[in-house]
Amino acid sequence: MYDLTGFQRDLLYVIAGQDEPHGLAIKEELEDYYEKEIHHGRLYPNLDTLVEKGLVEKGERDRRTNYYTLTRRGRREIDARRDWESQYVDGDDGEA
Repeated sequence: MYDLTGFQRDLLYVIAGQDEPHGLAIKEELEDYYEKEIHHGRLYPNLDTLVEKGLVEKGERDRRTNYYTLTRRGRREIDARRDWESQYVDGDDGEA
C-alpha cells in the first residue's frame, strides 16, 4: 500500500466500508469527506489503477453501472496498513 496515493487509499477504505458500491456512491462518500467535488477524471482512473494492482475487483451491475469490491489482497493491504498505523497512533504509552 506504500505505493498508493492518499486518494487511492481513501478509495480502498470507502470500498471496504460499503457493500459493492458503484462509482457514484464512492464519489459521493469522498465528496462528503473532502468537502469538495471529485471529478470523474480523477475518480475512475484511480479506481482502474486499484483494479490493475489487484486490490479491487470491478464488476458490472448493468450496462451502465459498475460496482467495486476489495480483493483478498486489498483486504490484507488495509489490515497491514491499520496494524502499521496503530503502532503510532494507538500506542498505550500513557501519553495524551
